[in-house]
Amino acid sequence: MLEPKKLKHRKQHRNRGAFAGKAGRGTVLAFGTVGLKAMSGCELTARQIEAARRALTHSVQRGGKIWIRVFPHTPVTKKAAEVPMGSGKGSIEFYATIVKPGTIIFEMGGLSEAAAREALRLASYKLPIKTKIITALR
Repeated sequence: MLEPKKLKHRKQHRNRGAFAGKAGRGTVLAFGTVGLKAMSGCELTARQIEAARRALTHSVQRGGKIWIRVFPHTPVTKKAAEVPMGSGKGSIEFYATIVKPGTIIFEMGGLSEAAAREALRLASYKLPIKTKIITALR
């Protein structure tokens, strides 16, 4: 799974206020010819990104090239069940990234548009947000 190699601070704020507004960068295809674009904002976990990536690679069977345009940098902490208040912040449970509407999550190239669309459709089922398949031609 995706995880940062090193962090300046082990724990950090989740910045839940960052869901508002549209994406300012990462909104156009940069590498491939077909991409998966987020239509709503959410917090994507490393597990969700990995599940979608596995669906993509399984569908194309090692054909073409896949680019993952998001990376889970933010550590998300959780306290154990039934722990009293106080005693500090919980331990790190998973890593996540905030995705705004308009952000491209995956890109594909090197295979037919129909095959890429089908693979991205299957991958979109693994993500908790509405997505749209876009092409470089339009």
